[in-house]
Amino acid sequence: MNIPILGATGFIGSVVAARLVADGHAVTGLGRNPARARLKQQAIDWQRADLSRMTKPADWDEILKDQHVVVNCAGALQDGLSDDLSATQAEAMLALYSAARRSSRPLIVQISARTAGAAGNLPFLATKRRADETLAASGLPYLILRPALVLGRNAHGGSALLRALAAFPLVLPLVHAENPVETLSVDDVAEAVSRAVSGGISGDIDLAANEVLTLADLVRLHRQWLGLPPARAFPVPGWLARPVTWLADLSGLLGWRSPLRSTAMTVMSEGVRSSKAMSDLAATSAASTLAAKPSGVQDLWFARLYLLKPLVISGLSVFWLLSGLIPLLALEKTSAHFLPFMPEAAATALTLVNCLIDIALGAAVLLRPLAKRALLGMLAVSFAYLAGASLLEPALWLDPLGPLVKVLPSILLTLTALAILDER
Repeated sequence: MNIPILGATGFIGSVVAARLVADGHAVTGLGRNPARARLKQQAIDWQRADLSRMTKPADWDEILKDQHVVVNCAGALQDGLSDDLSATQAEAMLALYSAARRSSRPLIVQISARTAGAAGNLPFLATKRRADETLAASGLPYLILRPALVLGRNAHGGSALLRALAAFPLVLPLVHAENPVETLSVDDVAEAVSRAVSGGISGDIDLAANEVLTLADLVRLHRQWLGLPPARAFPVPGWLARPVTWLADLSGLLGWRSPLRSTAMTVMSEGVRSSKAMSDLAATSAASTLAAKPSGVQDLWFARLYLLKPLVISGLSVFWLLSGLIPLLALEKTSAHFLPFMPEAAATALTLVNCLIDIALGAAVLLRPLAKRALLGMLAVSFAYLAGASLLEPALWLDPLGPLVKVLPSILLTLTALAILDER
């Protein structure tokens, strides 16, 4: 069968795509940036597509041509610079259904979530619920699959946060530590989609393993998987976590997709439970999911770096902002370094330009779409500063305060940020 997969570059979508290719289907992968996925999964026909811009039925006509099944694995947690929930999870889906009704009426497989509960009225679940209800009333053949917390060999979002918390030194700081969490394997989701494609299942199905763990138990299980010694869970009061949530929401507005945003915390406030009825769909327990794919040192590195990443980015931002702002407080004194080589007006102008460049880079690195270019700019400017200072005032290398020597660890931190910048 011909099957386009929305969100095929994501955590769930990539596994579903690989499974359907293995089943012998012709898969088209849609994603906002499929360049790397195209190199990794060459059996898939990759196409660039931004669902937030595909909100009219005509936008889907070419994609749906001669397609038998459409699998939607796309989704976002919260509105921000990188995501528009209404457009992506509701308007684009309604346009897809409308276009599908007037084409070959393909089967629509929707990876959704339980849309009731404490977070039910937040945009994350409200937009999913709107799309689900419209699909169910559309007359199209469909499967709405509502998995619990999905675990797999890779990690993203909530599953990545579990690993990061598990790798925390000494103690495990947890909000809602005793709340229940149901899980399943990402391979279980792929199996369910495979069965739907073959005509085995349809309708609206919750999917979760039969076990119910507490959040603390699940984090301890991940800590054991990482090969770390046991640690005691330290319950964190909700009010103490609010500043972190506020900062995470702010980062979301700047384009960073933190799993600590308020939507995720609201969902977790009552745990992750399903309302599954009897089903012949198997779901794998958390212990079995992790045991099937033993961890390596790369998993430990990822877990330890995950929560350091925002600190590295924000630390570089503060460093560059201050390096640009502080000289402005004493512009005449700072520009005196250039007086032996140029007139006073030119020295002042050059100092002012350097300060503005530093401030611009420090601000730009906080914006997710600009972060990579800002980090590369930081490297270029740092090497330019070192080269210029070495030529014009080499004695600075011997200065007791080390103004040039201190640039070297900044360069290393910038290279580290570049190395861990990618989200998937």
